[in-house]
Amino acid sequence: MNLSTNYLGIPLRTPLVPSASPLTENPDNIKRLEDAGASAIVFHSLFEEQVRMERFERFKHFTEGAESYPEALSYIPETVDFKVGPDLYLEHIARAKTQVQIPIIGSLNGSTPGGWTRYAQQIQQAGADALELNIYSIPTDFEQTAHEIEHSYLTILREVKSAVTIPVAVKLGPFFTNFGRMAKCLEGAGADGLVLFNRFYQPDVDTESMEMTPHLLLSTPMAMRLPLTWMGLLKGRVNMSLAATSGIHRATDVVKMLLVGADVTMLCSVLLRRGISHLSVIEKELTEWLEQHEYESVEQLKGSLSQKKCPDPSAFVRSLYIYTVTSASESYARNSRRKNPVGSEVPYSPTFL
Repeated sequence: MNLSTNYLGIPLRTPLVPSASPLTENPDNIKRLEDAGASAIVFHSLFEEQVRMERFERFKHFTEGAESYPEALSYIPETVDFKVGPDLYLEHIARAKTQVQIPIIGSLNGSTPGGWTRYAQQIQQAGADALELNIYSIPTDFEQTAHEIEHSYLTILREVKSAVTIPVAVKLGPFFTNFGRMAKCLEGAGADGLVLFNRFYQPDVDTESMEMTPHLLLSTPMAMRLPLTWMGLLKGRVNMSLAATSGIHRATDVVKMLLVGADVTMLCSVLLRRGISHLSVIEKELTEWLEQHEYESVEQLKGSLSQKKCPDPSAFVRSLYIYTVTSASESYARNSRRKNPVGSEVPYSPTFL
């Protein structure tokens, strides 16, 4: 069975790629991931704040003893503890390149334009085969316009692209007025691929301490529905590689993403839950599914259910929406009739439309 695919112009043995996660913070896991079947590895993210903090610390060192220095320098609250600093991050990439044969994809995570994006060049020099630019930004200025937000994303991408020659994929969230237009703008600004979608980690509230607290929830298969939709909409309408992430836990999840047009599928939560070795299980089950359904390769499968041949994708999506909602209404009505015979009182009947 030919499981090979191409991502960012890089040939890969399979579409199974571990995404940026705590697993790749430990250099010893890199070889384990390759041995388990990873076709490439996305390193954990280096944050904009880490780069800024390192520059601030160096500035502070060189000006120690002076009467004053600019108070406007950005800083990191003391409660933030990064396990891997910028220099060590580069060392990890360089070490990984000597340990494994598969491509290594660096990851830069930021939210504002600035000099930190030049660090992309050092990631390339350390040996990274490609770069994932993770733009995580939640606008809190209610006066900021959609145009200004989109312009910020494009500026960050252009700054990174000007610093490197390796391929750059942009990982971002879905919350744009017209995501398709944004995808085309990113393509025009030089993006080689899109990673859909970034998960926004919302905080929780501790009712005893009366404080906002971080609360990480690993994804479930339900999380794949949104990237699944947009993979199908974008395939064939943008000339970029497409990477699916969020909610991919089983071989059938991988198949679904490939069917709508993904070039690779990125895995995180399932590996944190079930261990690195589970990669080989997913690959085995993917091969079995392809054999049972008489496919000879991943390329033969890829994009079979995308909307690239549909003359009106918006109408297609709308019809799927109506079909889903009306089917749910009919299903609920049938179940209600079984549980509540004619003449009995129906306590609650939700409205779907």
